[in-house]
Amino acid sequence: MINKEFFKNAEEVAESRGISVQDVYDTFAKGLVNSYKKIYGNTSCRVVINPDKCEILLYGVHKVVSEYSEVYNPEEPEEMLLEDAKKIKASYKVGDIVEQQINIKEFNRTAIGAAKSVYTQGVRTRQREIAYEHFKGLEGEMVVAEVTNITDKYISLDLGMNVTTILPITELLPNDRLSIGDNVRVYIKRVEQTSKDPKVSVSRTDRALVTRLMETYIPEIKSGVIEIKGIARDPGDRSKIALLSNDSHVDAIGSCVGEGGARIREIVNALGGEKVDLYEWSDDPEQLVTNALQPASVTQVIEIDEKNKTSRVVVPDEQLSLAIGKSGQNVRLAVQSCGWKIDIMPTSEAYQKGLILK
Repeated sequence: MINKEFFKNAEEVAESRGISVQDVYDTFAKGLVNSYKKIYGNTSCRVVINPDKCEILLYGVHKVVSEYSEVYNPEEPEEMLLEDAKKIKASYKVGDIVEQQINIKEFNRTAIGAAKSVYTQGVRTRQREIAYEHFKGLEGEMVVAEVTNITDKYISLDLGMNVTTILPITELLPNDRLSIGDNVRVYIKRVEQTSKDPKVSVSRTDRALVTRLMETYIPEIKSGVIEIKGIARDPGDRSKIALLSNDSHVDAIGSCVGEGGARIREIVNALGGEKVDLYEWSDDPEQLVTNALQPASVTQVIEIDEKNKTSRVVVPDEQLSLAIGKSGQNVRLAVQSCGWKIDIMPTSEAYQKGLILK
């Protein structure tokens, strides 16, 4: 059967659904097989789709036997007696496979309806499979989504590939001010396969979003020259990041800040104004906890317990509030990002207890 319209439509369907033309052909072939069985029963057939000639061929498949088997085997082609096969071609013998071309145009309305149903459902299923595979591969990554709707409880996002998701208000940053049509960067936390489209869970508050933004705007991190050793975050307010340069010629902090602060500014803007504190990682515990408490200065690290990863740090009296931070934020983020418990003591108290000398 010649059908130029089908092949033109197949290309359009493939493009609009984000699947391959071959996927469309395979799905259509399954529909024809289904229709064939509606008419001829549970028998074997073969479909040939030739896009070069805009040709679709359907063949009934039979195996030549001397007598019919008593037990039906669905794995084998339908049987045809040798005497019937010889009426088609005299040279046929037992064991040969006979293929008879079927005129698709003679299918009845029921069979055609069954073919269309299988085809339509098959295209949708393949589209969902490809979308799931695509987004499953992006699990743990950052993507750009378009805002399509906003309610009091969530924001609807278009992720592409005909897949949408919702971003709960609880996963938004406090300073996010989004409008319909805006593009927003989100972190894909989890992708699940469902009977419909894949379920994609996204977030703006996950600390891994900061990591992905750093990789995006700072090539040295993406390449591994600079390594993020620790990260802590109060979403929408402040992040604290420990950095290690694996190249003695590369300044980790300077590279991440960028000329005139250009690089870190891009990241802050992408996070809705969230502040980002950077400090240098060190394998020396004293130096590490000292760096982690920045921007506060440290007078002395008086106790280090490497087994339990605990430390006691003395800071100038006037730096105590800065070291602790509002509601304990600075020290808390320092502890989370460096992995050490930090007990902070003002210099005056350390003098009184004789822990340091004047």
